Amino acid sequence: MKNIKWIFVFYSIAAIASMCAIGVAVAMRSIPIALLAILALILIMGNGFKTKKRMREQGAL
Repeated sequence: MKNIKWIFVFYSIAAIASMCAIGVAVAMRSIPIALLAILALILIMGNGFKTKKRMREQGAL
């Protein structure tokens, strides 16, 4: 089994948490919380993909 890249585990858990926050915001009918959760999801996923690209270019993956 290969080594675990813990930064990607963190990014995936954070993305799942923000997806859950979107669901909670919809249940609460709170548009501002939903928008913040969507923004957080976009930022987290974007940082995850940028980190993966940077590590691939450096040969760390």
